[in-house]
Amino acid sequence: MSRVTLTQWQMLAAVVDHGGFARAAEAIHKSPSTLNHAVHKLEEQLGVRVLEPAGRQVRLTEAGELLLRRARQLIESAAALEEVAGSLAEGLEAEVVLAVDQVFPPDALARALATFSAAYPHVRVQLHETVLNGGIEMLYDASTDLVISGLSAQGFLGEPLATVRFVAVAHPHHPLHRLGRPLDLRDLVQHRQLVVRDSALRQSMDAGWLKAEQRWTLSHLETSIDMLERGLGFAWLPETRIRQALDAGRLRPLPLTAGGIREIPVQLIHRDQDRAGPATRFLAEALTMEAQRGTGEDEFDAIE
Repeated sequence: MSRVTLTQWQMLAAVVDHGGFARAAEAIHKSPSTLNHAVHKLEEQLGVRVLEPAGRQVRLTEAGELLLRRARQLIESAAALEEVAGSLAEGLEAEVVLAVDQVFPPDALARALATFSAAYPHVRVQLHETVLNGGIEMLYDASTDLVISGLSAQGFLGEPLATVRFVAVAHPHHPLHRLGRPLDLRDLVQHRQLVVRDSALRQSMDAGWLKAEQRWTLSHLETSIDMLERGLGFAWLPETRIRQALDAGRLRPLPLTAGGIREIPVQLIHRDQDRAGPATRFLAEALTMEAQRGTGEDEFDAIE
């Protein structure tokens, strides 16, 4: 058990911050003698002098500077703990679980989380990056509070967020581009298609697979992009994820006669909107706002 109380450290900090016992006493509504006694008791308990005279004022000793620097961390932590306790007493969640399909634009997600952090700095966030049925499965398992998905969930109502544009692409020197003509399904099935694995454990699906003779199944969009830029296949990917690669010429849209562009509507789904706490509701609003705002550079087609 600590011999020095948090109140003693707070009083020492007040004396230092206000340049003396009299000013500190006035600022924190204590008598100078109370502060003096608290600081001297602290020194006795620690066996170290923390203050020394400096004219009509006092200043920290070298040991006092070190100890008070550590003590301020305790003071700040205690204040944060009280703030969290107060929030919990008002019904604030300790944690929000969010499952987001990887097709959702990462910039919009990051901005929404930054807004949430500023409003609820003490609420933890568990972010699950899912694919296809992964988020829906978490919804059915009641293991997430919010889901962003391009799929519907039976028994749940979703709010439209955006329409994400998928583009069929390959490396500029890929054999499909070397054909130098418009392409159709017969051309595609002769080459390797890269698809991202459904993150669901029970009911996975193969969305977008063309039954190509060769298929590589990956776990993340970023891995798929890297493989594409190495010329190892073709794929449909969200334009938001490959915009830089397209602009830099590392990837090039396939000249398909049909189906080169796919549009997937993405929605936000609450596990239980009526019972959602203030933090969950705020995060849902932030995600909706950022989805509608986009980036100003056609990041995706926002649904008004």
